[in-house]
Amino acid sequence: MTDLYQSQRAMRKMRQQAMDRGVIAILDVGSSKIACLVLRFDGAEPAGVEGIGALAGQSRFRVIGAATTRSRGVRFGEIHAMQEAERAIRTAVQGAQKMARVRVDHVIACFSGAEPRSYGLEGAIDLAEGQVGAADVARVLAACEMPEIGPHREVLHAQPVNFALDHRSGLGDPRGQIGNRLACDMHLLSVDESAVQNLAHCIHRCDLELAGLASSAYVAGISSLVEDEQELGAACIDMGGGATGLSIFIKKHMIYADSVRLGGDHVTSDISKGLQVPLATAERLKTLYGGVVATGMDDREMIGLGGDSGDYERDSRTVSRAELIGIMRPRVEEILEDVRARLDAAGFEHLPARQIVLTGAGSQIPGLDALAARILGQQVRLGRPLRVQGLPQSATGPGFAAAVGLCLFAAHPQDEWWDFDIAPERYPARSLKRAVRWFKDNW
Repeated sequence: MTDLYQSQRAMRKMRQQAMDRGVIAILDVGSSKIACLVLRFDGAEPAGVEGIGALAGQSRFRVIGAATTRSRGVRFGEIHAMQEAERAIRTAVQGAQKMARVRVDHVIACFSGAEPRSYGLEGAIDLAEGQVGAADVARVLAACEMPEIGPHREVLHAQPVNFALDHRSGLGDPRGQIGNRLACDMHLLSVDESAVQNLAHCIHRCDLELAGLASSAYVAGISSLVEDEQELGAACIDMGGGATGLSIFIKKHMIYADSVRLGGDHVTSDISKGLQVPLATAERLKTLYGGVVATGMDDREMIGLGGDSGDYERDSRTVSRAELIGIMRPRVEEILEDVRARLDAAGFEHLPARQIVLTGAGSQIPGLDALAARILGQQVRLGRPLRVQGLPQSATGPGFAAAVGLCLFAAHPQDEWWDFDIAPERYPARSLKRAVRWFKDNW
């Protein structure tokens, strides 16, 4: 991934070819599970009708295969054991292929870690002919100054979120309109380079071609936020196993994304350490009896910890539900307080609606929405992903928000920087060529 602009263009071309052939796979690489969905496309809309909006280039698709497996070799949303992650991905892909009765060669993947950072860019150009064309859109995108994202960072998303033509702002697609000066606002999301390279290398080791990459926070927001929430301003909090993703949408575009390196697995770990039980038992206790708000009845509700150590006194221990809640609540509060700090840093309080939607497998803890409303101080609701055609009932829960959003991302891609023909010296991946040209022009 040394030349980001060209590699992203190559992946977009590969994805389109796979969609034209009719089948492509979706891969959600998480810290607690790896999910794979196989999509069959019935056909796309004719070329040239799509815009630059969030639902550009619509096409019909159906889920024909689905499989999940326990994640191995992934921590904090990033691969840390290549062979284990490879085996887990192979297991999920083979299960989905078996259900779909078709072989897939191309996958679109999403991941939640890699320390995402958001930047707001702006650029403006004067129009020579008066009417805006695709070349003018490419020029105004190239006019957006690339920020110093730091060494060993890659640009994952570079999306135009607003166009202004002369005094008219809020344009979704300026092509074909007449004016004298075109301006653009763009959201750029950078991630750690090594995390992207490790994921790409792991997918290649599975004999698969990578046809696209996306942030889990972005695709979870696409599937969990309703149209009005995306339009008026809302935040999606995707509480996964190893990381909690955060994305903010307004005018149907993502304008901010971040990640907290805490998730449901940390709650499970706290239960395991606090009650001195195996992780599998702690996960069962969290799922069946967990919560974050204790009542008077919880002191009297006793839970058997169980066990097969052979020590009767140890295996017959019980604990009250109030004690279990007392272990879980501090960690959940820590996660929500970290999310609130990032929302405050992003200026979320200035949005018109300020709706917050909780999704992800970690959002199913009873009482979480009330606790989140108390800590975040906003309107909070629990979100589930949109229903897509052919999706199995087992894959409709909040834990599959990223996977379903990735299906929508594949079928309805938003145009990004690399979808336009930009001059090589304006490539966003490397600023060295621009520096050389500047020296030639000025010395």
